[in-house]
Amino acid sequence: MDRLLTNIAETTEFIQSRWKAQPRIGIILGTGLGRLVDAISSPQRFPYEDLPHVCSSTALDHVGQLVCGRLEGVDVVAMQGRLHAYEGYSFQEITYPVRVMHGLGIDRLIVTSASGGMDPQHKAGQLMVLDDHINLMGDNPLIGMNEDRLGPRYPDMSEPYDQKLRDMAFRIAREHKIPLQRGVYVGVKGPNYETRAEYRFFRLIGGDAVGMSTVPETLVARHSGMRVLAITTITNVCLPDNLQPVTGHDVVQVADRASRDMLTILRGVIRQEAQQIQSELFP
Repeated sequence: MDRLLTNIAETTEFIQSRWKAQPRIGIILGTGLGRLVDAISSPQRFPYEDLPHVCSSTALDHVGQLVCGRLEGVDVVAMQGRLHAYEGYSFQEITYPVRVMHGLGIDRLIVTSASGGMDPQHKAGQLMVLDDHINLMGDNPLIGMNEDRLGPRYPDMSEPYDQKLRDMAFRIAREHKIPLQRGVYVGVKGPNYETRAEYRFFRLIGGDAVGMSTVPETLVARHSGMRVLAITTITNVCLPDNLQPVTGHDVVQVADRASRDMLTILRGVIRQEAQQIQSELFP
């Protein structure tokens, strides 16, 4: 674990040598959401392959860079593209950028993704705030020796997704007349999409949407004490009795069309959290 602490220090020092800010908000931009970085002022871009100890992203529509700058009056760090288990990375490698964010001072993490909807009322392009998740990925990034300086051995997960941040997202959605659902996310490894029997099983155990990310990053963020907000774009509806073929390009196109509503909510949440951060710094 000393090696992990050393690696985190080397990565954060590399970033801080080129970007002197003190960020409090981190963002993971999933499929179709990379354009948010265009709103970040004075951006400092760090391709993953240039960062010490960070793996390269190979997933479709994931640029693979860390973008640091200011958004809605606050310093932010955005992952433009994430890492996945189906790319062949370990869960520790997938979540290492979250460790780096925490090392930079981030205590609020916004996680976005694309997923398949399993609720019959879902429509392609809808957004869903995560109330909870089910980990069916067959692994956990917290397995192994625990480093108490990073977080507790047995982190509590009674509220993986922060209630105040969820309420804030719903208020902003209502203000802008954006339909917003809530539900439970089922995390799987991928890379294949699921069978009809698997969709039936996921629905039976309480899942509302299924995807190949989010859960590992949330586990590490909560282990680190971060408050987490996660919003997923329902890119295809997975009804076992009327299941239609889907491709990765289909998913990207739907996520891209829904990105305007997603970005409106994200920017609204960041704006309100920026005000809260200011009040904490200057009470």
